[in-house]
Amino acid sequence: MLSVLKNILLSPWWLLELFTSAKSFRDNPLLGSRRLNGLGLHRWRLRAAHHLTGRRRAKLAGLVSKPDRQAFERDGFVVIHNLLPVAAFDDLRTKLLSHRAAAREMLQGDTITRRIAIDRAMLRELPELRALIDEPRWAGLTRYVAGFGRAPWLYVQTILNRVIDAEPDPQTCLHADTFHPTMKAWFFLTDVADDEGAFCYVPGSHRLTPARLDWESERSLTARHHLDRLSARGSFRVDEAELQGLGLPAPIRLAVPANTLVVADTFGFHSRGPSVRPSTRIELWAYDRRNPFFPSSTDGLLAAAGQIDERAPLYWRLLDQLERWRLTRNPWRDCGLKTPGAPAAQARAEVAAAGAA
Repeated sequence: MLSVLKNILLSPWWLLELFTSAKSFRDNPLLGSRRLNGLGLHRWRLRAAHHLTGRRRAKLAGLVSKPDRQAFERDGFVVIHNLLPVAAFDDLRTKLLSHRAAAREMLQGDTITRRIAIDRAMLRELPELRALIDEPRWAGLTRYVAGFGRAPWLYVQTILNRVIDAEPDPQTCLHADTFHPTMKAWFFLTDVADDEGAFCYVPGSHRLTPARLDWESERSLTARHHLDRLSARGSFRVDEAELQGLGLPAPIRLAVPANTLVVADTFGFHSRGPSVRPSTRIELWAYDRRNPFFPSSTDGLLAAAGQIDERAPLYWRLLDQLERWRLTRNPWRDCGLKTPGAPAAQARAEVAAAGAA
């Protein structure tokens, strides 16, 4: 009886989610319905989301140079070496790496991800950082690939590879983030070696081809109950052996020097490459994943609220409160004030214990 009542109460919410970025086949029985997906629900969401994103990107195309736009349309990502002049980059990196701020850490497999949110206070302290996010290629590419003319969420991110003895980080498996186009960007503050967690991407996999559409549709039929946990939550994993059948090449690794910007559509298949040893990667990391069914490339009143706001700190505090209410668990654990390159040793036990909880 309680289950029936819960389904009745949640049904309007589940229906509304069909027209949002909601992606979990497991959490929404409509999204995970074999019958509805057999009738074409997942296909419709894919086609509509990609069509609308294409229209929004067309309106923002003037923000991006023709060569960058062509590279993105061909590959699904753009690589820009030496984004900043050497002196400006060295100054920015020195100040960022020595800046202590409130940090959060999350454990996945054997890897800790540390994030420091970039908010208004940090931008006031570091005008060099403001200059970067106003840099035309950064600003233009992140907005164009996202399909929205507003600044993305932005963090200083540190990847601490192989800090505990555990299963590999699930981010090392090739996957798509979700069913619709979405943007992630990495501006590397440290060199990235080929065998120390380099970003991997399958060129051209951002396109919704007939083969990809069929593959997605077939997986949607069994995603809720018969696929791995992350695929069931809407982030489909793919084996390299499947790529040829989708008309796709093997993934490439982007081993790049510091001062390199990579902007990618993470509907395309991507992963973090394996690290053969304990290693640290530090970057400015941005992402934008909002409602793909929104027809306009602007957010109206939301855009007027400011280009950089307090979204990330507010989001973390909300998750903290929900955890106190025992409604969910916040995977992003508060680890106090840290510099981006602080060692993982002090956080190991706490984060490992939190990950096991």
